[in-house]
Amino acid sequence: MARNSRPGCITRVFRMIFTLVILGVLAFMGLFGHLLYKEYTIPRPGTYHAIVVLGAQVERDGNPSVQLTWRLDKALEIYRQQPMPIVVTGAQGADEPATEASVMAAWLTDRGVRPEHVLMDESSFNTRENIENAIKLLENRTIDILIVTSNYHLPRAMQIARDLGLNPSGVGSPIKAEYWIKNHARETLAWGKYLVQRFLPFLPI
Repeated sequence: MARNSRPGCITRVFRMIFTLVILGVLAFMGLFGHLLYKEYTIPRPGTYHAIVVLGAQVERDGNPSVQLTWRLDKALEIYRQQPMPIVVTGAQGADEPATEASVMAAWLTDRGVRPEHVLMDESSFNTRENIENAIKLLENRTIDILIVTSNYHLPRAMQIARDLGLNPSGVGSPIKAEYWIKNHARETLAWGKYLVQRFLPFLPI
């Protein structure tokens, strides 16, 4: 009996693994579809009193990466239509020569943004910290904000802002076509982590 039970046990283990893999793939596909739906149905911006630009990679030469430049281009375009405070966010990564926020601030002021309109958060390392720290820099804890980030990142950033009691609008900037799959796959995983932390906070992730 003991000898015959071993193959059956192994079979059950493989079936369990196979089932978990299938469930994982289905969950990923569902979140991927959710991300795309959210990304392509962002409503037009409502009323806002400050712009919050989320950081991205700074190159080793001190210049903003292409993705970060496109975020800044979009923020500058909006600012020129209606000047208002701009919060730039992002700490210094291990492979970056300066904080993302300081590079963003310099880029904006070099292009005509009034220095007194630029506020820097140089201590945040993730989206939640970006938004939490940005709000602390604004007068009267403004809740009506416009978030500027890459289009694939915008839905989650806006959801986090809502979780924090804010009333966000959002404008997305483009990304390089060759990074579309990579960025969306990573963001899908980030949505999964966000949902687990929100609804299953007792899990250690």
